[in-house]
Amino acid sequence: MSDIISVLTFKSTESILATGGTQSWALDRNRAARCDYVVICRNAHSREAEGPELHGTAFLIGKVKDVIPSTETPGRWLILISEYAEVDYPNEWQGRNPVAYWKDTDYEDIDFKAQDYQPLTNTAPGLTISEAKAGLAIGLNIPESAIEIIIRA
Repeated sequence: MSDIISVLTFKSTESILATGGTQSWALDRNRAARCDYVVICRNAHSREAEGPELHGTAFLIGKVKDVIPSTETPGRWLILISEYAEVDYPNEWQGRNPVAYWKDTDYEDIDFKAQDYQPLTNTAPGLTISEAKAGLAIGLNIPESAIEIIIRA
């Protein structure tokens, strides 16, 4: 059984792939990082909706690679993906919050292992020193001030 994180976004497939994943999420980093897949659903009710899909349609499934600090919004998270499949599963969004956790068995119409995944290459963003320190502090449960990063060239 696989763990799934599902998100409701206004962003397009192109934006998500260019970023290397889906971001600006308030979530439990450890729980999200343990998920095998992210199901990305369309928020068509947003004034900024970038895609043509109907509200609640799952349009992208990604294999979760890691969860790192968002490059857009401080204090939020970016779910990096290693592979993705473009899909069209209407009415897959349930709930009020834009982030939800599920098991693969909760999805009657989606066979996660049978998707046509494509590798996502050369798109994952680099981290700033500040972002790396913030991520390490959270992951290690220590204050950021206790982390020193040394770069030797």
